[in-house]
Amino acid sequence: MKTIFDKIIRDELIARIKLISPNNTAQWGKMNVYQMLKHCIQWEQMALGKKKYKQSFLGRLFGKMALKDFIKDQTPFKRNVPTMPQFKIKETSGDIELERKNWINLIEEYAQFSNTDFVHPFFGKMTKDQLGYLAYKHTDHHLRQFGA
Repeated sequence: MKTIFDKIIRDELIARIKLISPNNTAQWGKMNVYQMLKHCIQWEQMALGKKKYKQSFLGRLFGKMALKDFIKDQTPFKRNVPTMPQFKIKETSGDIELERKNWINLIEEYAQFSNTDFVHPFFGKMTKDQLGYLAYKHTDHHLRQFGA
């Protein structure tokens, strides 16, 4: 399975991120390009240990089971998967070029990943392998959402 910890995969994702422009429109969902970039930056910050969130009650009940379904194979995420409230971006405009660069810098940081105590706010404690698969699939999902 594809993982964010593979340099070749990271390079492919970065090439796709560079295709994002203000002209891209969502194929599904409610986010615009700027909101998607900010959302993905927040997600990477969480995965890399720069921001921490507690696991939700529903996550403690269903998170492990849901995680297995999300990363069981190469199937992309379904369209319109709900976004956790803390990852919803209210701002609707900003510097897309700057946010694109910020996202790329965070993707590159996976080469030195050290967040071994990662806890996802829904899925809970995850192994590095699980996080690698999920991070790839999350990034791919949003790039596909905007045609990149």
